[in-house]
Amino acid sequence: MYKINDNYLKLPGSYLFSTIGKKVAAYSAAHPDKTIIRLGIGDVTQPLAPAIISAMHKAVDEMGEAATFRGYAPDLGYEFLRSAIARGDYASRGADIQADEIFVSDGAKCDSGNIQEIFGLDNRIAVCDPVYPVYVDTNAMAGRTGEYDPKTQRWSNVIYMPCTAENGFAPELPQETPDLIYLCFPNNPTGSAITKEQLQAWVDYANRAGAVIIYDAAYEAYISEENVPHTIYECEGARTCAIELKSFSKNAGFTGVRLGYTVIPKDLKCGDVSLHSLWARRHGTKYNGAPYIIQRAGEAVYSKEGRQQLARQVETYMYNARTIREGLEAAGYKVYGGVNAPYIWLKTPGGMTSWEFFDYLLEQANVVGTPGSGFGPSGEGYFRLTAFGSYENSVEALKRIRKL
Repeated sequence: MYKINDNYLKLPGSYLFSTIGKKVAAYSAAHPDKTIIRLGIGDVTQPLAPAIISAMHKAVDEMGEAATFRGYAPDLGYEFLRSAIARGDYASRGADIQADEIFVSDGAKCDSGNIQEIFGLDNRIAVCDPVYPVYVDTNAMAGRTGEYDPKTQRWSNVIYMPCTAENGFAPELPQETPDLIYLCFPNNPTGSAITKEQLQAWVDYANRAGAVIIYDAAYEAYISEENVPHTIYECEGARTCAIELKSFSKNAGFTGVRLGYTVIPKDLKCGDVSLHSLWARRHGTKYNGAPYIIQRAGEAVYSKEGRQQLARQVETYMYNARTIREGLEAAGYKVYGGVNAPYIWLKTPGGMTSWEFFDYLLEQANVVGTPGSGFGPSGEGYFRLTAFGSYENSVEALKRIRKL
């Protein structure tokens, strides 16, 4: 008789956003006359920029000619894209990352789940709390997190680093020593950011402890304040302790196109074993590469026209964020985020739980957000709204919420 991976049976409920989708679908079916505004999932709404569309059209034409047709992509990704990334995201910020240290993929979500495969199951992980669910769930699927306690909503072998209003939603160095540390800044879900000095302290800590930081920089394009690092490799010593994940979904609207990359410096080693070599082996074995057309679209992100067009898109989303944040503050809500990230993190009113407030907003205002408890125990009593909707929908959602 075959056996299953029973670690999946330990996972609590369904994936957060699947649960939200089911609730919204049930409400919509029962109230077909209601217009629902969705500010829950962090999906973009603006169309792809003209420079990107032009690059895709050109690449499609190339695929229609024998002389320029492309089949399987190189394991790491096409050199033209990796070099554009190395120049645009790293050299421009004084970070020493080479093109052959960049692995192109179909998105940071996949990489954030897959990266744990190159580490042993006896490694302890440390995560911010609240946190993007994929970090913990994928480690739980592998059997690394121990047992789940539904009362505390915690895994026995995970080190939780509370991120609350009291510490500015910035984790403190853990007292227990982890092996793998997941950090995401600007943060999803709280929208918080940390300074370069704060991040340098984490790099120094990881090097002292012999730990690896898995750094999710998916929202780097939304940073507006000075002294907030755009990459962990701005910090001295990061090449020996950090892996960085980046996405084209939020900065370039590729949620429906799919493109991302992971950086593993060749200096990052466990004894004599290069993590770069391990990931290259895994990548080449399990992945056949992002399509040529999509990689050409990614290259256009770094063109002069692409940068200008995408900067305007980011400004649009952040204008939505400021509108929502200021409107909620004026209505008496306690609000965080919305400055360096397109997320607004608000305190639920009247002592409501996160899911009670979700149901309240859905039923009374027909607005969908994300319950903070879905991101971890410290997210209880908070709620996330995204700024990725249209300006008109953002204003209408704000109007409905303020009426409550």
